[in-house]
Amino acid sequence: MAFPDKPIAHLLGSNGPVHALAYSASPGTYILAGSADRSIRLYNPQPSTSVHPSSHSHIAKKSSITSSSPQAVPEGRLIQTYSAHGYEVLSLSVASDNARFASSGGDRSVFLWDVATAQTLRRFGGSQQSHTARINCVSFAGESDSLLVSGSLDTSVRVWDVKANSPKPVQVLSEARDSVTAVVVRGPEIITGSVDGRVRTYDVRMGQCVTDVVGPSVTSLSLTKDGKAVLVGSLDSKLRLMDRESGGCLKTYSNPDWKNEDLRIQSILGGKEQYVLVGDEMTGSPGRNGEGRIWAWDILTGELKAKVPVPWGPAGYEPKKFVGKDGKPKERSNVLSCFAWRESGFGDQYCVSGTSGIVTVFGYH
Repeated sequence: MAFPDKPIAHLLGSNGPVHALAYSASPGTYILAGSADRSIRLYNPQPSTSVHPSSHSHIAKKSSITSSSPQAVPEGRLIQTYSAHGYEVLSLSVASDNARFASSGGDRSVFLWDVATAQTLRRFGGSQQSHTARINCVSFAGESDSLLVSGSLDTSVRVWDVKANSPKPVQVLSEARDSVTAVVVRGPEIITGSVDGRVRTYDVRMGQCVTDVVGPSVTSLSLTKDGKAVLVGSLDSKLRLMDRESGGCLKTYSNPDWKNEDLRIQSILGGKEQYVLVGDEMTGSPGRNGEGRIWAWDILTGELKAKVPVPWGPAGYEPKKFVGKDGKPKERSNVLSCFAWRESGFGDQYCVSGTSGIVTVFGYH
């Protein structure tokens, strides 16, 4: 099957760059987007026509005409907006029962939300033992998602008990020497990536920490389904698939035209673990009209499979120019910094977003 490079929906509504994306738990019907505008939005990427294909309302007719024309990409539906953050939202994690999700960002607290009421159930922070700087990443953990794990600019990873009433974390992992940028959880293991160039694996049951040295700052982690390998994104314009047992590098993915040296850009595994996907800083060669770029490599051969231009947004959503440090007007580019693939990489669609704040959904037709 060819790599899915055709947009099937645009999700609008954010008033700033989108920093975090997550699909709801299986079957992955909904998409959550966390934005620099301090809000989180819940979308159904399916345009409203597909719900009642037989209905004869003028709305269904009108949108079925637009979606069948080659240019128009249908708009997904905004279902709910979640507002409580005082700063940008940087990370999202959805509980497996889809009733709750967690978010983190510039607030130094982890927010636990009730999906249906759009209210926060708990906020983990504000005590002496809390994070002292922005929280880059958050993930559910433990049996029936009873724990939350958060990684912060303050160099620590903290584990919170969702059911206990205590404001204190149940565990603090402080081995990192610089900002913790990524956290993934698998069973009793917590895997973290840090700007200090290390990937650390904590076995919480055994009380062990194994450190793998990558070298350059680590900005992204994506685990294979069997847990035997992890995709590591780092600030030397390379992605590495690391063997978790030996710590060896199984494969490196790079391209002379792909640069990632300054920004935290997420990389993921997708297409039933056929592909390695990542965004682009767009410093090498700027896109036309502010477009961004997705890069996709074959996970086994390391061969570049696709280089997909992603428009700033639908027609009429063109980027405004901005004045650079040298006083000259500059073109903006849609730096794609966050990705999510339905069903943890095994579903039939994925979504990307970044500077433009518009989420573009791609799928197999």
